[in-house]
Amino acid sequence: MQAQTTSNILMIRPVNFAFNEQTAESNTFQDVKAKSLTNNITQEEALREFDAMVSQLRAAGVNVMVYDDTFEPHKPDSIFPNNWISFHHSGKICLYPMQAENRRLERRSDIIDDLRTKFHVEVILDFTHFEKENKFLEGTGSMVLDRMHRTSYACISPRTDTEVLDAWAKAMNYKLVKFTSVDGQNKDVYHTNVIMCIGDDFAVICLNSIPDLDERLMVQDSLTKSGKNVIEISLEQMNQFAGNMLLIKSLKGNNLLVMSTSAYNSLNRSQILELEEYAVIQHFNLSMIENCGGGSARCMMAEVHLPEK
Repeated sequence: MQAQTTSNILMIRPVNFAFNEQTAESNTFQDVKAKSLTNNITQEEALREFDAMVSQLRAAGVNVMVYDDTFEPHKPDSIFPNNWISFHHSGKICLYPMQAENRRLERRSDIIDDLRTKFHVEVILDFTHFEKENKFLEGTGSMVLDRMHRTSYACISPRTDTEVLDAWAKAMNYKLVKFTSVDGQNKDVYHTNVIMCIGDDFAVICLNSIPDLDERLMVQDSLTKSGKNVIEISLEQMNQFAGNMLLIKSLKGNNLLVMSTSAYNSLNRSQILELEEYAVIQHFNLSMIENCGGGSARCMMAEVHLPEK
């Protein structure tokens, strides 16, 4: 059985972080008030938040591999690399079709080439040709993976197409659990990783975001039958990015549950105590990144599950 977690984490240090107009229509987590901020302000604050998170993760014993973004071309969302690439125990790398044209510029072969020097890469599976058909699948944003049981959970949205999902699942030999998730305004949730997180023995999920009761039961049953203790969060907690967590581990093998301070503060005492049975909670102030970018801690980390050389 494959491990659910890794201590090898890829992160992209931003140089042009800003409100992305091209993603705002489908991402209700972006605060439109952030549009009025100058790029200098958003970049400066996001960089401060990013560096503090990296420093704290490294202090906790995580191997954080940081790559600087490039100034050209302009990529306001480069801080969220998990949408364009994923790495797997089999030595496979997957490249994903992105809805926003300026996010497609984030894909960088130089990063892959550098990782090849440290890790074994068997094959690169490139799904980006689906962009020509306006069909998208934005990595481990669109999919939350139970790597232990080879199951991908995905809420269908403008950024998560069923045809691309099926192609990915066939190539990766994964089972799919597909469903619809909506926010409090009954709008499709843009990415699955804002409603749920899967650990080795637990799952955090906003079941109330799944309006179809049959689908809700299907998702819950799938999680339970795979041995996960299901910890529910509310729509209000989801809106504070409480679903956008990631379980990783230190180089010494200790479980760490990474989230933002906003997510942590939204949890009640009972939820925190339950989560602390599985991991040490690490949380960070990511206010600018969350409000302006519409993504949080999990989105900032691409887990490198490739076998080391």
